[in-house]
Amino acid sequence: MLRTLLRSGGAILTNTQRTNQKLWLVPAQQRWASSLPMNTVVLFVPQQEAWVVERMGRFHRILEPGLNFLIPILDRIRYVQSLKEIVIDVPEQSAVSLDNVTLQIDGVLYLRILDPLKASYGVEDPEYAVTQLAQTTMRSELGKLTLDKVFRERESLNHNIVNSINQAGDDWGIRCLRYEIKDIHVPPRVKESMQMQSEGQREAAINVAEGCKQSQILASEGEKAEQINQAAGEAQAILAKAEAKARAIRLLSDALAEQNGSAAASLSVAEQYVAAFGNLAKESNTLLLPANTSDITGMVTQAMSIYSTLAKPTQRLEGRSSGTPEDPSEHTPSQ
Repeated sequence: MLRTLLRSGGAILTNTQRTNQKLWLVPAQQRWASSLPMNTVVLFVPQQEAWVVERMGRFHRILEPGLNFLIPILDRIRYVQSLKEIVIDVPEQSAVSLDNVTLQIDGVLYLRILDPLKASYGVEDPEYAVTQLAQTTMRSELGKLTLDKVFRERESLNHNIVNSINQAGDDWGIRCLRYEIKDIHVPPRVKESMQMQSEGQREAAINVAEGCKQSQILASEGEKAEQINQAAGEAQAILAKAEAKARAIRLLSDALAEQNGSAAASLSVAEQYVAAFGNLAKESNTLLLPANTSDITGMVTQAMSIYSTLAKPTQRLEGRSSGTPEDPSEHTPSQ
């Protein structure tokens, strides 16, 4: 009986070793199965690693870092998952933009395994699956943008790719941390046209700046000429007003020197007084009236006396300049 059990155990162990050798030869599982440790009953799991154990071909448990014990023959370490951040190079691929320009683009993918159970049984090859998903998402996102926006919205592209990978990665136990575009290669002709376009934009900006400069200079010169012309016009207006006023004074002086000039002046003063008195209540609510407002004759007489007093010195000066002797009665004191 014991001999039969030993033979059965040896056969199972031999079959297990053959199966492990076959796993080593499978290309898709090379990364995940090449470092599978053997069941030595006492196992020490390194930090930041998760060992997936199967018992009799069925998932049993996940070994935590540190000391662990397994049953020989029945327990087998099926997968070893690294919990560190993994960096994957996304191969260069061709993509067509919205304006039908073919681009060559590659990137770098940063991910981490959050659930070793899903990463082991949810997908056959996590690395290959994530890489293909990143490539297809990149082609899809580039097809929505024109060539000019591809270089300006690299951060938006990276964000969209990360979101797409995380939506599918929930079932795989994988979390995409970030995606970075390394290089974007443009066809030579398109690159030359882009350089010419940038040169044209630079020249256009220079021409616009020069135009603004010239317009400001012309505007300042025009303003200066306008101020000069305005000042000259005001000066001519002042001179014209002064000449007109002087001419009016001369005409008034000649008119007063004629016969009945004083009577005409008295009439003019009386008319102006009456007109001004009639407009007092219309133009202002505050009135300053003399004590004898009803005595128009007295007001006119007072105005004419003021005029006569101011006119005497002028007559004396005119008499001295013409050689006419002064009136001795003016110097005779009143009795």
